[in-house]
Amino acid sequence: MKRRNFLRNSLLAGTATAMTGTSLASQPSQKPEQAFKMLFGTHDGMFENNAGKNFIDQIKWAYDQGFRAIEDNGMMSRSPEEQSKIGDTLAKLGMKMGVFVITSDNWHWKVSLTTGKQEFKDKMLADCKKALEVAKRCNATHATVVPGNYERTLSFDMQTANVIDALKRGAEVLEPGKLVMVLEPLSDNPDLFLRHSDQTYMICKAVNSPSCKILFDMYHMQRNEGNIIANIDRVWDEIGYFQIGDNPGRKEPTTGEMNYKNIFRHINEKGYRGILGMEHGISKPGKDGELALIKAYREVDLA
Repeated sequence: MKRRNFLRNSLLAGTATAMTGTSLASQPSQKPEQAFKMLFGTHDGMFENNAGKNFIDQIKWAYDQGFRAIEDNGMMSRSPEEQSKIGDTLAKLGMKMGVFVITSDNWHWKVSLTTGKQEFKDKMLADCKKALEVAKRCNATHATVVPGNYERTLSFDMQTANVIDALKRGAEVLEPGKLVMVLEPLSDNPDLFLRHSDQTYMICKAVNSPSCKILFDMYHMQRNEGNIIANIDRVWDEIGYFQIGDNPGRKEPTTGEMNYKNIFRHINEKGYRGILGMEHGISKPGKDGELALIKAYREVDLA
């Protein structure tokens, strides 16, 4: 399942039964809530029960609730005009743009840089060049890369060498435009090659580029290795971006076992001032579920 579709399917579960009527986005603007101290990044669809289906309206509504960032996995699939409109909206509101996924057709779920095949390297490089133009339009500085699936005909070390070689080439394309690809170890599928923070750390060290860092998705890392704070410390100097999701369930903080209040305090004390992407579903349906999500983030935000 595509990452963007996962988010929309899980976040919109209550839409069909939501109350009809005029959305808050179309009502007279209200006094904005106090801004969150941390840069939590919302997604398309996350607040559509309150703000409507238009992403721009959702961004404005999220701003009024205190959010100062977004991220959009599917940004590269949007038209250049829409990308620019999103970027202009964020600039006017003083909001930040988080990650989008470097892919033109979700190819990295189907093929793999682990194979070493030139056709896949060429496709990645073409997408990196396209990503630079997208980033300019929407004011992005980070973009997600997933190397792909485990190649069972090759040894683990050979696959690692192939991934490092491909990412070095990608970094050479991205560096002049100051776009950082952040590698995301995942837990969704056992066939995926990149699964652990130490593995990703080693690859980033080998690529040795400011345009190749770790996307530390705390939901995935809780599932794959646990010990979140200690593992963040171990790979700290290669982390470029964080994403959020409680476990079990991949919903908002306070719905699972993870102590996000302590985690956020820790990474703030270490000096992280970047975006924390809200890449998760919502535990309750409809407008009330979206408001409960906001309340949960108020509980775990910095004091």
